[in-house]
Amino acid sequence: MAKKNNYFVVWAGRIPGIYTSWEECKRQVDGFASARYKGFVSEHEAIDAFSKSFDKCVSREKEQVAEASGVLFDRKSLPEMRRWVTPAICVDAACSGNPGDMEYRGVDLTTGKEIFRQGPFPQGTNNIGEFLAIVHGLAFLKKYNSAIPVYSDSVTALAWVRGKKAKTVLEKTSRNSEIFELIRRAELWLKNNSYPNSVIKWETNVWGEIPADFGRK
Repeated sequence: MAKKNNYFVVWAGRIPGIYTSWEECKRQVDGFASARYKGFVSEHEAIDAFSKSFDKCVSREKEQVAEASGVLFDRKSLPEMRRWVTPAICVDAACSGNPGDMEYRGVDLTTGKEIFRQGPFPQGTNNIGEFLAIVHGLAFLKKYNSAIPVYSDSVTALAWVRGKKAKTVLEKTSRNSEIFELIRRAELWLKNNSYPNSVIKWETNVWGEIPADFGRK
């Protein structure tokens, strides 16, 4: 007898999160383009899954099924199993030194076209650039009433966006005061705005460099 799902994780929906009934989950995903969600038996499983990306969670499940059945799992097939969602935009930052000259940009994931680019700003950090890039992308999409996802390869910046606070240890100076003003405005935007867009981790180990990468590694 199949176990009943008591928790539902929504990675991509109107409001991503963990829900305790199918009805609540359905309200978030029904009619939502490229919705990503899955049911779980226990709260622990749901919390663990939500801490990962949808693609990582689902592909690991397939891997476990294959191993349990004695089927040799070809890890080379993972890039075909895990695919990013389009349309979407992706963002990235670059910094020459730490701190150093920092810039960031956003790229259309479907066409590769650059949508926005800011900087360079003196005495910044890569994490700050990644944070500003995500918020810039969200504000850009809201301006055009677009609910498509935003991809970033920065775990730190994603956490800062979720917390609505850039927890940088960078010291403010006369040279980087413009960066701190951008941070202040980005944090204020996050506190005063809601958005339907999912902000998703770009799986670099599977998909390669994020298309918004500046190519300076």
